Amino acid sequence: MISTCTPVQAKQMLAEGNCLAIDVREYAEYASGHVPGAKLIPLGQFRDQINSIDPNLPLLLACKGGKRATQAAQLLEQKSNVNAFVIEGGTDAWIAAGLPVEREAKAPWALERQVRLAAGMLVLIGLFIPPWPWLSAFVGAGLVFAAVSNTCGMGLLLSKLPWNRPAVSCSVDSPCNCGERKSS
Repeated sequence: MISTCTPVQAKQMLAEGNCLAIDVREYAEYASGHVPGAKLIPLGQFRDQINSIDPNLPLLLACKGGKRATQAAQLLEQKSNVNAFVIEGGTDAWIAAGLPVEREAKAPWALERQVRLAAGMLVLIGLFIPPWPWLSAFVGAGLVFAAVSNTCGMGLLLSKLPWNRPAVSCSVDSPCNCGERKSS
């Protein structure tokens, strides 16, 4: 069974210093605001990092709203005997509760904003370059699919680009050197 905690309970656990916070979002999301002291391990890399997690230390798992953190907790249940808590409502609930967040000093644009820019540019290119009207239709179909499936192929592709990745990768067993942080 997956345990949960409220953002206020998570903050108290962190203040007591008896747990490790892990953010399972992509770097651009993490950089825009995360639980103070949280280590970045994107969900796509989480399975590879499970063995490096100290099983004696409780984990606080965070993402935007709780879905990816729950998936990470399910992976932990299958692979190890780690005591993990999903922060209810994720980082959105943390911020809504008025709790402080850390932000990267040079955070990239949010992926959603990057997708809107890329999609808009592709539609305009398709409209104004005569032999490419199919490009606008393809982008429109992709946006409809993204809405229906709640997955965004363009967002996944954009997340792999260099500006959406930390300069130094983070892991549980080493300090995070993603860049200079600014608390707010």
